[in-house]
Formats: sequence, structure tokens, C-alpha cells
Amino acid sequence: MAKFKKVIVAGPLVVECVYPAPNPRDSAGVRAGKKALSSAAQQQLNLRYAYQKLELLIAANFGVRDLYVTLTYDDAHLPRNRAEAREAMRAFWKRLRKARNEKGQELRYLYVTEHKHGEGRWHHHALINGTGEDYDLIRRLWGQGGVEFRQLRIDRDKNFETLARYLCKEQRDKVGLRLWSGSRNLRKPERECFRVPNDTPLSIPESSPLPLMDTGDVTTAYGHYRYIKYLAAGWETTMGPRPKAKRRRRRKRL
Repeated sequence: MAKFKKVIVAGPLVVECVYPAPNPRDSAGVRAGKKALSSAAQQQLNLRYAYQKLELLIAANFGVRDLYVTLTYDDAHLPRNRAEAREAMRAFWKRLRKARNEKGQELRYLYVTEHKHGEGRWHHHALINGTGEDYDLIRRLWGQGGVEFRQLRIDRDKNFETLARYLCKEQRDKVGLRLWSGSRNLRKPERECFRVPNDTPLSIPESSPLPLMDTGDVTTAYGHYRYIKYLAAGWETTMGPRPKAKRRRRRKRL
């Protein structure tokens, strides 16, 4: 008997799931039971909520060496609506990209625009890849109000998920409006799915610095599926520029 294993890798963040594969010899009832269990397992990895998609996107692109910035407006530059706030950010990214290009540096960013809490003033939370010489440059190029820098935390209490949940805290102004925007060169999470033996173990590596970020085990009369989420060992070294990937043998995708 075989199972399917699905793996999502987003930078140092790894999500794995093992669930039953159909068998032609199964009776109709068993096949239906396995199908229901497999569907439940896949839904676990379908990222139904906005924060789940954002969590992987953040993990694939940003870490403790990068910048978490809050940009605010003074009275003279305060936008009247979301469209004006969006235009202000586009102009800012254009200036920052130009400054980075002149130094041969890449610019990756992701940001949200908010105005529904506190005093209701428009502001932005942004993640920007760091270069080691950003603070004064960003303050100068923003030039429309305050700039607050924070360090990204990655531990049990504060991590990719808690940050994603925070950035998704405001509802959309209208249905269909995406909660965040980002540069076109953001790295995408890597996904693969393949068959494995029925007794394939699924366990968080002992070397994982946060060994129990999330886990689940669902059992029925037709089998069970398991999923885990953890940080890979050595994640601290994966937060800088991505090294050139080594070619590896590709598994057959399903």
C-alpha cells in the first residue's frame, strides 16, 4: 500500500503531509473513505485563509536580517483615500529601486496598507530585504512622515505565522481587494507531491530549532493523514541572499 506525500518549502519553513493513496483493489466503500480522508488532508495544505498564503510568502523571502518597517504620514502628506496611499507607495518603491539599482542591489518588498485602527490614519507595514545600509536611505526616500524599524522575530511566540496574521488583521475595503502587495521578484514557495511507502515516517527533525510549530494526526477506519510544520535546521543562514541552487533529480509530480 502506498501513500502520497506533499511537501511545501518556503525558505526555512517546511510543511509536510502524508495521506492515503487510492488502491484499485479497494472496495467502493474503502475507496470513498480514503478519498474523503485524502480530501481532508489536501484541504489542510490548500491555504484557505489569506494569512496562510502570506505566511509562506514571508518565509520564502524575508528573515531576521531583513527589515520590518512601518511608514506613516504627517498632516501635510496624509492621503485622502486608498488610491492616494497606493500611489505614494508606488512612488516610494520607484525611488528605492532606483537607489538600489545604482548600487547593484536587489529590491524585494511586500507591504499592506491600513487605516482602520488607532486614529484611523493611513499607514503601511512593509517587509524589505536588507542590505546593511538601509535606515538613513529609507528615511530620506520616504520623506512624508515617520519611519519605524523593527526586527523580525522568529521564535515560538513571534514567527512567520504571527506576523502574517497581524498583517492580515484588517478586512478588505471591498470584496476581491487583495490584502497585500509585493514586488514581482518575490520568491514563490516550492511544492512537490509524490508517492511513498505506507510506513513512511513523518516526524519533525530533532535538529529543528522550533520542533513543534504545528502538527496534526487524523485517523479514521480507512487510514490516517499526518501533517507537520517546522523550521529546517540552519535556518539562520538562509535569511541572506539565496545561494545558487544545486541541480537535483526531480521527483515525478502528481
